[in-house]
Amino acid sequence: MAQQPPRRPRTLSDAKTEAEAAFKAVTTKTAPPLPKGPAALPGVKEMVSLRIDQDVLAYFQEEGPGWQDRINAALRKAAGKLDE
Repeated sequence: MAQQPPRRPRTLSDAKTEAEAAFKAVTTKTAPPLPKGPAALPGVKEMVSLRIDQDVLAYFQEEGPGWQDRINAALRKAAGKLDE
């Protein structure tokens, strides 16, 4: 049986380093995974360019200001998103 070399005595700094490493290992939190795709914030609108027929645009603009909101409401209804 081979003899093992004698262990060197532990010093105070060794114990402190080991304790700090053990504490860090059990108290460090890992960040939750980020959601895939762009984050959708409720109520935030995005500017887009959209080509629609002139008669459809005229229909929504007939009632004056707010026509973009009316188009958005019609699109939400068509997409089945009324409750959001």
